Amino acid sequence: MGYETSRHLASLGTHVVIAGNEEEEGLIAVKKIQKESGHRKVEFMCLDLASLQSVRQFVQRFKAKGLPLHILVNNAGVMLVPERKTEDGFELHFGLNYLGHFLLTNLLLDMLRDSGQSRRFSRIVTVSSATHYGGRLDLNDLQGRSYYSSHGAYSQSKLALVLFTYNLQERLWARGDPVTANAVDPGMVDTDLYQNLCSPAQLAKKPVAKMLFRTPAEGASTTVYAAVASELEGVGGLYLYNGQKKISSASSYDKRLQEKLWTKSCAMVGLQEA
Repeated sequence: MGYETSRHLASLGTHVVIAGNEEEEGLIAVKKIQKESGHRKVEFMCLDLASLQSVRQFVQRFKAKGLPLHILVNNAGVMLVPERKTEDGFELHFGLNYLGHFLLTNLLLDMLRDSGQSRRFSRIVTVSSATHYGGRLDLNDLQGRSYYSSHGAYSQSKLALVLFTYNLQERLWARGDPVTANAVDPGMVDTDLYQNLCSPAQLAKKPVAKMLFRTPAEGASTTVYAAVASELEGVGGLYLYNGQKKISSASSYDKRLQEKLWTKSCAMVGLQEA
């Protein structure tokens, strides 16, 4: 969960857990949020989404706290990084942006179900991107081994998140679970995600960012809306941008592709398919 989203939820009196792999930055964020909001129930927990072992360990530690789980925000990500692999051998964009969140969400589903109620559903909010419109999912080469493109890998991971969200919601509805799942597009936000642009692009970005890019607070607005808006109570399976429902890419609605991706993802992370 990003800083701005965490800050807003803390201001509502919610017990907030910030999960991330940068402990020092996380603890600084916790203290800052506590100071700004006056709310003490904000804490940091280590989680490296590029490591399936770390995801499983985080879930164990979180469950041991005995807290309810009403809102899960899947927000971590990398963008346009050179070809690299996670410790489990997955292409980094696909492994961190998608598979880490896929495993985390599935391992926390029982808590979300138990915390949800008929008039207060638990909510899963997954941050995608407009780049998913250009994404292409090759189920035979999800790791980009035949040809690697950082942009292609990033857009594929964001498409996978939308496919996952829609398929997850169908499964939740089929079970009658008091849990909703929605995907959000924060827009172009001026964050460190753009640090992997080449030097000329970095220079060109700076003046453009001031005019066109959103601040982190503005970028978090749709995520916060999806997490707490009363009009979204019990409403799932949406793609949201600027607080409004939008049509995602044509391929994201392909139910056969959704199912195949889910099955393949379960095999990759070692989950038994329900």
